[in-house]
Amino acid sequence: MKNSSKNGVQVLQPRRLPDFLRSVKLKYVKLGYHYLVSHLLKLCLVPVMAAVIIKASRLSLDDIHQMWLQLEYNLVRVVVFSAIFVFGSTVYVMTRKRFIYLVDYACYLPPQHLKADHRYFMEYAKEAADFDEPTMEFLRKIMERSGLGDETGAPPSMHCFPPRPSMAAARQEAELVMFGALDTLFASTNVKPRDIGILVVNCSLFNPTPSLTAMIINKYKMRGNIKSFNLSGMGCSAGVIAIDLAKDMLQVHRNNYAVVFSTENMTQNWYSGTQKSMLISNCLFRLGGSAVLLSNKSGDRGRSKYKLIHVVRTHCGANDKAYKCVYQEEDNVGKIGVSLSKELMAIAGNALKTNITTLGPLVLPISEQILFFVTLVAKKLFNAKIKPYVPDFKLAFEHFCIHAGGRGVIDELEKNMQLSPLHVEASRMTLHRFGNTSSSSIWYELAYMEAKGRMRKGDRIWQVAFGSGFKCNSAVWLALKNVKPSCSNPWEDCIHKYPVKLKGIN
Repeated sequence: MKNSSKNGVQVLQPRRLPDFLRSVKLKYVKLGYHYLVSHLLKLCLVPVMAAVIIKASRLSLDDIHQMWLQLEYNLVRVVVFSAIFVFGSTVYVMTRKRFIYLVDYACYLPPQHLKADHRYFMEYAKEAADFDEPTMEFLRKIMERSGLGDETGAPPSMHCFPPRPSMAAARQEAELVMFGALDTLFASTNVKPRDIGILVVNCSLFNPTPSLTAMIINKYKMRGNIKSFNLSGMGCSAGVIAIDLAKDMLQVHRNNYAVVFSTENMTQNWYSGTQKSMLISNCLFRLGGSAVLLSNKSGDRGRSKYKLIHVVRTHCGANDKAYKCVYQEEDNVGKIGVSLSKELMAIAGNALKTNITTLGPLVLPISEQILFFVTLVAKKLFNAKIKPYVPDFKLAFEHFCIHAGGRGVIDELEKNMQLSPLHVEASRMTLHRFGNTSSSSIWYELAYMEAKGRMRKGDRIWQVAFGSGFKCNSAVWLALKNVKPSCSNPWEDCIHKYPVKLKGIN
């Protein structure tokens, strides 16, 4: 019921329901239109196939015998045709792109003794850097609005007083995360480390000598001819870049496995100064990492979870503002930190717009592309006030893995792409449970969807991440079956608690 006032008297009026009939009709008209246009080529082939079948059904045994005799007396033509067919088939098989399968993946689960709740974080900040009260109040406000919960993890070096950000401690953190996730991956897939032919590791801020890839090769005694790559300084979108590199290598090297490991290292990257633009990263980043096993072996299709469909990368580094919006530097007293520009969200929006402009034609239904093109032409030719049509990416993907870089990033993508709360639930819950784990966050999100039992055969997944430089990168996957969570899913002990209600989120 709805209250209204008439001559000072409260009058109860029935609340009007939405016109379901009209909305349902429009909904199904639009869905029918999308189906018709998307399957236009197939629908046009139906009468052609029908005509061929009818013609073939009218052939008698004598007609078929005459056709055979004609071929029999044209032996040269048959041999030439067969040779061309065999040659063409061989060239096709040799040069066609190989399918890239995601056999399985594992995300590092920090143990309970490394938990860093809000209270502990504030205590550590006070002890580690002896921040003054205004700085502590700024950190407190950032934490309250961050979207992080009390179950996130921090490296062992941040559980020591006084803190010990040494090289040895940073190596300890790297080994803890890398070996923890890789042990789980090898155990769950029954793949031996010596079977891995390609290894790609990405970590932006910690790059020791020997490299992180060398640490893994030494630990698992991998083979001597392994192709190893160590990516650094490429930010939170480097996980997708690493997948793209592994994909390219698997196109060249047949019958191979590739492992992609994505992480970030916090031990030596705690900012102890008072510049606000550098303090934000202290509040958001947490302990985490992911290990992904890819294969180009056709025999692995049956046991694989996903198939890689597209990777689209966008780099805005030619623009000075984009280049400097996430920038590691010294503050005015010589303390090193990562500065986040106030224009970060606007720059991320422009990078995303460029990225989806490239991605759209690859994944959107033809109907959406036509609507976008028609409104664009109409805007240019007839009326500049016509709003450009925003393609509905919900028609292209069933699931969205938006990099859990912060609550603001998720809010903006949900609003601008007209996504529902369910579409961004995995991103919000990952940020709440694990914090910003940098390039590995999109894998924690995928694990969340699997733990919820939402992944069905044929579902399409869009992973999108942003990183310094500035970059926006996308990966599109296709579920090959109804995906069940792995026994090592990082959500298995707490998925029943999620989703949780977050402050300020309806």
